[in-house]
Amino acid sequence: TFLLYFSLFKPQVHGIVRRSSSFNTGRIEHLYKNPQAHIEGNMKLHYGDLTDSTCLVKIINEVKPTEIYNLGAQSHVKISFDLAEYTADVDGVGTLRLLDAIKTCGLINSVKFYQASTSELFGKVQEIPQKETTPFYPRSPYGAAKLYAYWIVVNFREAYNLFAVNGILFNHESPRRGANFVTRKISRSVAKIHLGQLDCFSLGNLDAKRDWGHARDYVEAMWLMLQTDEPEDFVIATGEVHSVREFVEKSFQHIGKTIVWEGKNENEVGRCKETGKIHVTVNHKYYRPTEVDFLQGDCTKARQKLNWKPRVTFDELVREMVDADVELMRNNPNA
Repeated sequence: TFLLYFSLFKPQVHGIVRRSSSFNTGRIEHLYKNPQAHIEGNMKLHYGDLTDSTCLVKIINEVKPTEIYNLGAQSHVKISFDLAEYTADVDGVGTLRLLDAIKTCGLINSVKFYQASTSELFGKVQEIPQKETTPFYPRSPYGAAKLYAYWIVVNFREAYNLFAVNGILFNHESPRRGANFVTRKISRSVAKIHLGQLDCFSLGNLDAKRDWGHARDYVEAMWLMLQTDEPEDFVIATGEVHSVREFVEKSFQHIGKTIVWEGKNENEVGRCKETGKIHVTVNHKYYRPTEVDFLQGDCTKARQKLNWKPRVTFDELVREMVDADVELMRNNPNA
């Protein structure tokens, strides 16, 4: 989990990484290996944690950043029900600690702050599609913690005139998505089935519908939000909705398999039309205690004010994720 800092006077990126007995920087290893992305000294990692206000003050005071992107969170919705207090501490109060650190270091007038907000704020949706003015109704400890973070950002913006924005990003995926998130679980499992390393995998609610985009497009939107003259909150989304079921079907289609669904509810299975093998089952343990059934974003404001629009289609996203996992599993079946 990283918080990214950018200094515009001498181009640098500083990140915060939690201390672990095992390496947890796998998602940015490609930056170290690419000389165009990383020239020695231009990217630096600091040990820190959103639960430790003292370390945040020390790092911010040392770096004196011009842009701060708070991407740190316990971001798995289902797990937040099991780690509710920790999720609140990191995702909610952690944001307050960062904002307080900016204030303590006297950087209110020189820092631009981006908060990674989430479509999970809308939860039990009050209107379709969801936009910046849609009422919030979070349905998980994760959503509730992010709701606190959203409003404390607004409060610091209004109380201290801090350039602080909330990016209300709908689901954004890529091959670097964590393995326990549903899209990556699907792409990894389909890759393993394609390579003969797996026969079947289990999912939860197949009919949950999400507005899925590519993380690459959404990171561009995050940056654009901090390049504006006035701080505003933005919804970032594609405007298209696809179900978990459709993500499964598209993933298997890419490896030449057609999934036919049989049964209902927990007895439903996905069977390969070509071979007759069952590749997908449903397990109730993957359901959330309170479900978010439908999320669809309206990014009209971002299109008009940021001149932003998504470039990667849903089909392209699915193919990229499956292809990346086929390559990964072929080279390292235990990854």
